[in-house]
Amino acid sequence: MIISVSRRTDIPAFFSEWFMQRIKEGYVTYVNPYNQNKIHKISLKKEDVDVIVFWTKNPKPMIKYLKDLDSMGYKYYFQFTLNNYSKIIEPNLPSYLERIETFKNLSNMIGKERVILRYDPIILSDITDFNYHINNFSKLIRDLSNYTQRVVISFLDDYRGSISRFKKTGINLVNYSFDDKNFRDFVKIIADIAKQNNLEIYSCAEVVDLEKEGILNGKCIDDKYIKKVFNIDVSNRKDAGQRKECGCVMSRDIGEFDTCLHKCVYCYANRADSIIDKKVKNHNKNSPSLIGWHDVKEKPELEQISFWD
Repeated sequence: MIISVSRRTDIPAFFSEWFMQRIKEGYVTYVNPYNQNKIHKISLKKEDVDVIVFWTKNPKPMIKYLKDLDSMGYKYYFQFTLNNYSKIIEPNLPSYLERIETFKNLSNMIGKERVILRYDPIILSDITDFNYHINNFSKLIRDLSNYTQRVVISFLDDYRGSISRFKKTGINLVNYSFDDKNFRDFVKIIADIAKQNNLEIYSCAEVVDLEKEGILNGKCIDDKYIKKVFNIDVSNRKDAGQRKECGCVMSRDIGEFDTCLHKCVYCYANRADSIIDKKVKNHNKNSPSLIGWHDVKEKPELEQISFWD
């Protein structure tokens, strides 16, 4: 079983202490995001977990726990998103330079094959045009080409209200066509920058085929990559719970939507700051679940709900 930690929130940045407590307890519970009446219980015991995939914009709070995970025999890798947008777009992140240093430190600690660089989403706007991204991406790759083997890109989608939130920022998004020559030329330049620095480059959950420009459709939770890095065979079955365009294989995500305190304007996992603030108040580092308290030991009536592990 692959554990996803987490597409729904940044657990390494904000809830790493809670996660390690769940590792010690050997299980986690969470509310099904699409059916609030269902509670799931997932085993986190070493013998039940093939790989842990961490998703984060700031793994620094998690780094101090990695030796504990290593000593317990867990295998894991990081999907590390690192853009360089303004505070209007990414209001609560550490500085770009601090995140660069965190990326390097993490890579030096666990190996560059276990830290995947994500440059996503690519936002095309009146302040972040093609030239902005070419210059920004070039600098990022120069800084980190010796600290990773793979880079993943995606473009901003109108998913879970992400685009509507931009209307409040004063930033004007630019409409573009995937068939436009300027767009295709831009994608090829991005691909060439990565390849000139000996990095694999993949797209994430894109409706458009960019293979002619040199970017393959990727799997962020990738059975072939897991085999390559850890020599583990996992199922290649597509995760039916993800978007149609997503190529990820099956995993169990233990996060909860509307709880990421980075509060990035483009975030697919958050709806509104007020919702985040309200939900996070219900976080308890000792709870089996990230938000609230859902446990068959404390609430016997939950034993009637269908659990899987």
